[in-house]
Amino acid sequence: MTTGELDALRGAFAQMSAREPRFFRAPGRVNLIGEHTDYSEGFVLPMAIDRATIAAAAGRDDRRVHVRSLDRGESAEFTLDEHDPKPSGTWIDYAHGVALALARRVPLNGADFALHTTVPIGAGLSSSAAFELAVASALLAVAGGTLPPRELARVGREAENGFVGLRSGIMDQLASACGVRDHALLIDCRSEDVTPVPIPREAAIVVADTGVKHELSGSAYNDRRAESEEAARLLGARTLRDVSLEEFARRGGELPEPLRRRARHVVTENARVLDTVAALRASDLAEAGARMNASHDSLRDDYEVSAPELDCLVDAARTVDGVYGARMTGGGFGGSIVVLARRDAVGSLTTALEAAYRARYGRTPAVEEVRASDGAAPIG
Repeated sequence: MTTGELDALRGAFAQMSAREPRFFRAPGRVNLIGEHTDYSEGFVLPMAIDRATIAAAAGRDDRRVHVRSLDRGESAEFTLDEHDPKPSGTWIDYAHGVALALARRVPLNGADFALHTTVPIGAGLSSSAAFELAVASALLAVAGGTLPPRELARVGREAENGFVGLRSGIMDQLASACGVRDHALLIDCRSEDVTPVPIPREAAIVVADTGVKHELSGSAYNDRRAESEEAARLLGARTLRDVSLEEFARRGGELPEPLRRRARHVVTENARVLDTVAALRASDLAEAGARMNASHDSLRDDYEVSAPELDCLVDAARTVDGVYGARMTGGGFGGSIVVLARRDAVGSLTTALEAAYRARYGRTPAVEEVRASDGAAPIG
């Protein structure tokens, strides 16, 4: 975030409160591989990125929480003492849900917030988790409380699952809370163990945003989770995490369609994550890229969460010399792709993506190289 953006945030906060704010940062994330496996307690490999939500916050003398989003140009508020609160179906539910989840852990006070983000909203880069972790960090601090990063991540997931109504896993929040500079994070979504995995210096991570926005709570996201759970039940497993490649090869034919294809994606995706980790540790970018390509094909054909705009960008990326792999990232149905490439290929990749997308859709995608960032923390 630039000095000018931080000054704008400070100015917006000054219109809300005469108190001196404290500042908190929580990054977005890009998932290199491991899509739609987290809610099956599987493996994922995201990284926190150098795009983040910044919150300016200070306590109040009452029990109200007043939130202003500079990006939306909107303000909203709620009270911590509301009896049986209900979601409104708007962006403030993410803050309200965080407050409810935190209040089950620590005593809270009212607060004023102004927030600004450099994480594109609805682009599959987890702007929601960045928002949740920024709000959680700030609410906790102004109340004088502390929680470890993993518990903050659980607060964000609880807000989404229990109040917003999105049956997401914990990957996004763990990535935002536990990010490590220059590393991806191997996350075991059952144990919630987080293992940093170095990203080779010669590798560039490029994100291209289709500009197609998705609202996952109103999409087929929850349906896919239900299908995964039903497939596991029919195979006699707690989750699809417990189904090996060998068992699926023997028994996958017992599942009706589309459950067979949904299960095949999750089972093979878990294996691809572990293969990609091994490849990155060996600096074998070609092998890691091949796994990313296979992941996208599985998400497109078996899990059916891609979109024509995503496929257009993935196909264009794969034609560029120096590109190792490309896939959709995030929940799908729109959003962004992620590309693993040589650093010297970023310019030609950007040109190819822009040209292909303009030719097909008449507009230019936002293409940016992102770097692995540290996790949520106070600023200053």
